[in-house]
Amino acid sequence: MTDTGIIPVAGRKLKNRVGVGGAIRNTGTLAHRALLKMFHNPEIFVDFVVLPVMFTLLFTFLFGGAISGDIHSYLPIVIPGVLLMANFTNCTTAGSKLREDVDKGTTSRFKSMPIARIAPLAGSLTADLVRYLMGGITVFTMGYILGYRPEEGISAIIPSILFMMFIAWCLSWVFAFISLCTKTISTASAIGVIVMFPLVFLSNAFVPAETMQSGLQYFVLHINPLSRVVTAVRQLLTCGTTGTDFWLVIFGALAILIVFIPLTLIAYKRKA
Repeated sequence: MTDTGIIPVAGRKLKNRVGVGGAIRNTGTLAHRALLKMFHNPEIFVDFVVLPVMFTLLFTFLFGGAISGDIHSYLPIVIPGVLLMANFTNCTTAGSKLREDVDKGTTSRFKSMPIARIAPLAGSLTADLVRYLMGGITVFTMGYILGYRPEEGISAIIPSILFMMFIAWCLSWVFAFISLCTKTISTASAIGVIVMFPLVFLSNAFVPAETMQSGLQYFVLHINPLSRVVTAVRQLLTCGTTGTDFWLVIFGALAILIVFIPLTLIAYKRKA
């Protein structure tokens, strides 16, 4: 046995099982690696800084007067909607970095190391929390510049951002799984766009559901899960409370983790 805990047998390397503590440390190390790659790639900031600014300005000045009569009255509607769109856009690209590592052969090197098998996955997706955080800060900063002041103040902004970060992180496992199951990164990106736009725009993110036709209104309020996410954020910002929508979203996100973490890990092992 070597000092790394690897036992060479007949030309192979058998790894000892990594405990929970070791898995957490491995995940932290690889999350740090992903962050270094992120900050050495400045153009990636377009996704979570420039786009939220552009979306906020575009939707506010385009729809504000038509939907709410003036921009100031529309801000409580559009800011949670842009927060959702910014985070959802970011999490649809979560699997791209994983797929790049697979295509470049980086994952083959990870497989030869005595680390937890889930660490490369969890590390990369956990590093994305920084993207979601910066996107949320950007959205609320733009809202403040335009005159948005949530009724519950900054005490509601912080849990709203944290809530959206958690939901986006859970959803990122879905898109990571899709990315690992497709043949190319471009295909995975196209699927992300195809999923994102209908769900975001066929929700109550930018337009009150009450103004829609009955069939579309039913889909928005009762079928599209993103409508519940937006409603939960608006309730946090307006009332400072967590209602039924909040807890349904939390339980749904946990169910996604239970299903897609094992599936993503299996797909990762097959692809690597």
